Amino acid sequence: MKKITRRQFIGRSALGIGSAVVASHIPTGLHARSLPKSVRYPLGFQVWTIKDQLIKDFAGTLKMMADMGYKSVEMCSPPGYESSGFGPLMKMTGKEMRKIMNDLGLQFESTHYGMNELRNNLDERIQFASESGQKQMILSSFGLPKNATMNDWMKAADELNKIGERTKKAGIQTGFHNHHGEFEKIDGVLIYDALLKQFDPELVKMQFQVAVINIGIKAADYFYKYPGRFISAHLADYSVLDQKSVPLGKGIVDWKEFFEATGKGGVKNIFVEMDPATFKDSAQFIQNLQY
Repeated sequence: MKKITRRQFIGRSALGIGSAVVASHIPTGLHARSLPKSVRYPLGFQVWTIKDQLIKDFAGTLKMMADMGYKSVEMCSPPGYESSGFGPLMKMTGKEMRKIMNDLGLQFESTHYGMNELRNNLDERIQFASESGQKQMILSSFGLPKNATMNDWMKAADELNKIGERTKKAGIQTGFHNHHGEFEKIDGVLIYDALLKQFDPELVKMQFQVAVINIGIKAADYFYKYPGRFISAHLADYSVLDQKSVPLGKGIVDWKEFFEATGKGGVKNIFVEMDPATFKDSAQFIQNLQY
């Protein structure tokens, strides 16, 4: 299986999918207005795909998203993502970011961090999360090489357990975000399943990347298989016919099934992460779906 990251997935052709997924490509979300309130969530978004706009005009870009109906934000840590262009936002404190968001009717729920910054500057990052009122710190990637062994993965998982122990003392939940690579196998063992066995269920929760639907992996299956192990999800959809990401509800994800499974999985937040052109249609779809 070819490894594709979430960033490579957005807005480009993807891998072929199994016949079982192709057969289920008709969206079912329009028939899902009876979703129970327990699996309705404030509609959130991840800032990665709009980072250039956000860095140039922080408040203006957030207002644009709020005007579309988004209610919560997941950031990328400015120090940890400095090399990706987030450096200018380092001049802002977490408290300042939170005030701008709150003034626009947005909640500051979560942030993505890199492994090196959690390893080397954890106290500072916990302070950033705490002062901005966040309750979730999500590791975006271990940053392991392509030839990493299963032992390498397990050592990294043990390290994240220790990080999670420290964030828990501050009242913050550590989470782990998957890419496509975690659904590869090493010596016949699926990396994602091995990680779930290695992570302490209380110290590290999972953030599920729905974009792996393009390789035949359904979020709902994992929510049922590992109840209570998830904290949030990144929402994306995929068209088999066009072989690209599409607005939510126009692809192969069964969103009724997804939302009905989120409660079992333990999901607390949802964040759309797709091409900026899909944000408006995706927001409208989820709003119609949940209410």
